[in-house]
Amino acid sequence: MNSPKIFIIIVTYNAMKWAEKCFSSLRKSSIPVQTIVVDNGSTDGTQDFIQQNFPEVDFIQSAENLGFGKANNLGIERAYKNGADFFYLMNQDAWIFENSIEELLNIYENHPNKNEIGILSPMHLDGSEQKLDIFLDKYISLNFENRMISDLYLKTTKPFYEISFINAAHWFLPKSTIEKVGGFNPYFFHYGEDNEYVNRLKFHGKKILLCPLSKVVHDGKQNLKKVDYSLYQDLSIETKIMNPQFQDSYNAEIRALRQSIFKNLLTRNWNQVKLLYKKLSKLKREKNTLLELQTKVGEKGNTFLKIENLCAE
Repeated sequence: MNSPKIFIIIVTYNAMKWAEKCFSSLRKSSIPVQTIVVDNGSTDGTQDFIQQNFPEVDFIQSAENLGFGKANNLGIERAYKNGADFFYLMNQDAWIFENSIEELLNIYENHPNKNEIGILSPMHLDGSEQKLDIFLDKYISLNFENRMISDLYLKTTKPFYEISFINAAHWFLPKSTIEKVGGFNPYFFHYGEDNEYVNRLKFHGKKILLCPLSKVVHDGKQNLKKVDYSLYQDLSIETKIMNPQFQDSYNAEIRALRQSIFKNLLTRNWNQVKLLYKKLSKLKREKNTLLELQTKVGEKGNTFLKIENLCAE
């Protein structure tokens, strides 16, 4: 049996702080991998460093900052056209261990129903390599029904656990996921695109599996409120509207906003009224776009990807 073709896809933007550790770790993987980098216009020398020190990397220089999702789509398209069996989406502020991918591949190969697998995720450690990443800690705690916290405490973990969400710092995607769900929604520039993707994943009947035997590092900020919404828009309502699992979601969210505005008017919470009205106005302006995307995200196949002859299962 031929070894699977695994492509690591990394979007970079001023990644010098982590570049050496990140790309060196890929060379040590027990399972051979190919790496594609999409650079979003770094200004700290990231491009030269990668190309000079890691010439094996297939390097794509974007003419502009495309954000996380659009840049990943470029990498996914390149990997698919080069015959990828698996797509490993990985943050620039991250690295893996020697057996990280091998353990994920073992779970996939031994799973009784491969078609239901949408994303395989390793366990995210923080930059110290001694503690769970704070966000993984949160996601596990929200999944009470899988009893993973209990198993971790008693040291009786299973090979994998179904989990409702995991952020895209380390996503291991089988080819069948790309062929059914497609790529990232270009409506999102940075933050929120992984939530929207997971909604589509679930709509298409696929699951996220968290695999305790595979460990990786995400050296991200250990703060649950790390997203600065003065720099990035809060698109949680737009994400709900585009969720293909919901019917008539646009009108439902408009009604909910109007009710919130009314309640805040009664309590004279003028700042909140202003924010809510601004959001309401935005949704009205973007109605056609949101409704078009709501239809598109439910489609099966090369959604948001420029790949011809993509064969959805």
